[in-house]
Amino acid sequence: MTSKNSNASTSGSIESYITALDHPLKQEIIAIREIILTTDPRISEDIKWNVPSFRTTEFFATFHLRFNEFIQVILHFGAKQRDITTTGITISDPESLLVWLAKDRASVKFRNMNEVEMRQTAFTNIIRQWIQFI
Repeated sequence: MTSKNSNASTSGSIESYITALDHPLKQEIIAIREIILTTDPRISEDIKWNVPSFRTTEFFATFHLRFNEFIQVILHFGAKQRDITTTGITISDPESLLVWLAKDRASVKFRNMNEVEMRQTAFTNIIRQWIQFI
């Protein structure tokens, strides 16, 4: 899949990773990847923590692909731990996609292509908000 984002991976490592990926929700992973990359032209990707991860000035989103039943995207605020309750960071999430894992980390799960498609707008809005704090 070719991204419209020219800042996508600087090497073929992501494309090689996706090509070699053996996951029952591979098409969903490809679709979610495209959603993230096309949300903002500043977003690029690389392999970090052995999976595709996304960054602007710092990494902020990472796939969690250990489960076959769903795709999980972990959203974080870069390498520095941030306490969003004291820094005033708020993320509007009217569809309740975010599951907070810690004060500085949340996840979004997708179980099938229908969920990816139905949640695309809400997920894109979350990503746009999230990267403002990176």
